[in-house]
Amino acid sequence: MNIVRNSYGKSKVRVARVARGKDRHDLYEMTVQVALEGDFEASYRDGDNSLVLPTDTMKNTVYALAQDPAAEQPESFARLLAMHFLGRLRHVTSVKVDTYGHLWSRNGPFSFTAGPAHLRTATVEATREKVSIESGVEGYLVLKTTGSAFEGFLRDEHTTLPEASDRILATSLDAAWLHNGDASWDGVMGLITDTFAGHASKSVQHTLYAIGETVLKQFESIQRIRLTMPNKHYLPTKHADVFIPTDEPHGLIEAVLSR
Repeated sequence: MNIVRNSYGKSKVRVARVARGKDRHDLYEMTVQVALEGDFEASYRDGDNSLVLPTDTMKNTVYALAQDPAAEQPESFARLLAMHFLGRLRHVTSVKVDTYGHLWSRNGPFSFTAGPAHLRTATVEATREKVSIESGVEGYLVLKTTGSAFEGFLRDEHTTLPEASDRILATSLDAAWLHNGDASWDGVMGLITDTFAGHASKSVQHTLYAIGETVLKQFESIQRIRLTMPNKHYLPTKHADVFIPTDEPHGLIEAVLSR
């Protein structure tokens, strides 16, 4: 019996770091997942744990390394963790670290209020030969009340949807972009936001492409971008300018754009 692929690690490790300055504090909070691949077949076949680092140790490593300033950015913290495990465990061939940054809104020099619902994401996959970095966002809620249409679509005997020359467009956007470490997360998010707002949309697909195209044109260091944009419907009622927000069912539009 062959083990085609195996990995193990620790998931949903919550950690927060406070960077204390004289006149203000900065708060960084994230959820971390670590997965190791390597020479672990004996632990599966024979129950031999001699090469198995406990996942509890991985959790404690996240806490220990969070003291490093690298923990102020998901990408740099994920890379720090990956390099740590590769450096300590010679039988490990690759490490994948996923980080999910929880965003807080500043309310004063030392206080914060709950931030937006979306998460800042970063994934680092590292071997001793190469490192890949993918940054992104999950659950980014955006809506515009005009500038979106959906017309001229294919119809059959089951089609009941009317054409709309002007409608509400809303989505909970997920995006991930592969880069070499030089792409500003805030810069990419600004482009996503501005393109969504300003694009004369003929469909969700049309706007998705415009967002991906703009990001790739503006950031040469980004090799590809993956976008998922579920269409959150706001259904018109018989009353003018009154709508019914619905989350389910929703259209699901996805694409990967590359150079």
